[in-house]
Amino acid sequence: MPIRKAVSEALLANRPFYSLEFFPPKNPEDWPGFFATAERLRALNPLFASVTYGAGGSTQENTLEITSRLAKMHLEPMAHLTCVGATRASLRDFLQKLRANNVTAILALRGDPPKQSPEDNTPYDWNAGEFCHASDLVNFVRAEFPEFTLSVAAYPTPHPESPSYEADRNATADKLKRSDFGISQLFFDPRDYFEMVRQLRNRGVSTPVLPGILPIQSFASIRRVLAMSGCNIPAKLYMAIEEAHEKGGTEAVKEAGIRLAIDQIKQLLDGGVPGVHLYTLNKAGMCLRIAEGVGPLT
Repeated sequence: MPIRKAVSEALLANRPFYSLEFFPPKNPEDWPGFFATAERLRALNPLFASVTYGAGGSTQENTLEITSRLAKMHLEPMAHLTCVGATRASLRDFLQKLRANNVTAILALRGDPPKQSPEDNTPYDWNAGEFCHASDLVNFVRAEFPEFTLSVAAYPTPHPESPSYEADRNATADKLKRSDFGISQLFFDPRDYFEMVRQLRNRGVSTPVLPGILPIQSFASIRRVLAMSGCNIPAKLYMAIEEAHEKGGTEAVKEAGIRLAIDQIKQLLDGGVPGVHLYTLNKAGMCLRIAEGVGPLT
């Protein structure tokens, strides 16, 4: 079933669901393990599975091949689409290839700038390309591929490069109004997600936004994520993760991360979210443990 229709039916039936995010391995020799992970996660009955690609579309061909195979496994795939290095011609070619392989859903993102050498301190010039913002991708897809299901990202804590809180919410509201649904970037306090949704509703947005859950994997990774995303983390939670790291190292942090993800999802479901988007990190066991801890979604 097309993702747009599946999401609409789930919302009408008030039936919460899981969706998943995978990142494709760069090396084809790692693909059998990846598809085994995807097969295990079919147990969650996900409504769809999004598939990333690297900065500048560096693994775009992998994304094309993997989304095509996921479709054959009856896991509805959604391909990521980013601005970096994209041209109208290249995007048109990529989307036509997706459509030819029965993949008709995308997540439109600005994306991260390509990595530069340590000696190059020149800021990446977003205005140098044909696409500067996710909203540019939204306009392109809506105009040329209107049959595609179109989703976009939303930041519970405004994007770190936004000039202001208000500007971030207005830009998010604008692109959501032209999309089928949104997926939130990570957060660690469900109140941040619900406050974002409330502010978007006040701006006339009725488009649903799925909360994105990223299980914490290590103390180093949480510090890196906080630095890159600018998201908030309750002091009590940060101290608990730090204590787990000091007492039991990475494995203890992973266990604490699973407990946190379970607690977050339960709070979100109690608050009436339409579904939960799991950033899987390609780890089936972790995701299955989280789902078991949460219990039935309905």
